[in-house]
Amino acid sequence: MLLYLTDWLAQHFSAFSVFRYLTLRAILGVLTALVISFVVGPPMIRRLTAYKIGQTVRQDGPQSHLSKAGTPTMGGALILVAIGVATLLWADLTNHYVWIVLLTTLAFGAVGLVDDYRKLVLKDPRGLASRYKYLWQSLFGLIAAVVLYLVASTPAETALLVPYLKDVSIQLGPWFILLAYLVIVGSSNAVNLTDGLDGLAIMPTVLVGGALGIFVYATGHVDFANYLRIPYIPGVGEVVIFCGALVGAGLGFLWFNAYPAQVFMGDVGALALGAALGVIAVLSRQELVLFIMGGIFVAETLSVMLQVASFKLMRRRIFRMAPLHHHFELKGWPEPRVIVRFWIMTVILVLIGLASLKIR
Repeated sequence: MLLYLTDWLAQHFSAFSVFRYLTLRAILGVLTALVISFVVGPPMIRRLTAYKIGQTVRQDGPQSHLSKAGTPTMGGALILVAIGVATLLWADLTNHYVWIVLLTTLAFGAVGLVDDYRKLVLKDPRGLASRYKYLWQSLFGLIAAVVLYLVASTPAETALLVPYLKDVSIQLGPWFILLAYLVIVGSSNAVNLTDGLDGLAIMPTVLVGGALGIFVYATGHVDFANYLRIPYIPGVGEVVIFCGALVGAGLGFLWFNAYPAQVFMGDVGALALGAALGVIAVLSRQELVLFIMGGIFVAETLSVMLQVASFKLMRRRIFRMAPLHHHFELKGWPEPRVIVRFWIMTVILVLIGLASLKIR
């Protein structure tokens, strides 16, 4: 919305023309979301505490987690508010890519909100039944995938780009819908599984989201796209504003979520942020790079899948507890050590993913 105001002011004062630059508006998106998080965070935490909307802890989990019982949850709503407001203020609202990623994020957040509400407010330990949660995730993921397929105007927008190889891509045609659906829904659930320790999920989300912002900016810039030999998709660069808002909101939330956490994200934040990363990766044609940069999310998901399969088939457990971060806790790693080492691994994986821009 402020973009329209600055465009009007630029007609009278040339200095306001600077707000047309994506880089500046992305920075302003980061700062706006960060300020909103700092301002809204404390009263939201107090309100959640007053309403006793607190975390329940598994009795069979690490004993160190028992002290976390009652910690305010559903703090992911703070992230969504900050992202939404910052994006609406600084993005070009005529850009359909911005609306696709924003509405998909909010839709997945709504699924998580219902789940959290049922568990924490209605005291239903099951929350939203798994089949219904997956049904709504699938519906919203499929809608996003179909819309992205329908708005695609060039072959590059429905091709699978193979990183690190020069000019290697696979034309998917209608199969693009299946790929996009799997990336969005899979990413949503992967981040949700990772959200089990203080700050464990939000920092990798910020790092991957920031890196994807570089990809969408380059993809939407004809000169950079040609130089880096990646597909040029007109208009997709505007999504960097959303990426900036995600980074700012994530850092603002981490201020309160860092060990020992004052508030937890809950499904409302984890499902939404995971879906956001998936949509951005699809928009920039970097699904395989997301798989690399989000390696921590992938490892957490695979640990759960392997644990379940092993127990059902052989009645044996591969890990002491799944997801993977609990395995290391039960091996004796202090929680801060697990968190920071997972962060370090994400930094390494993000750098490897960014290297795909030049190594071809």
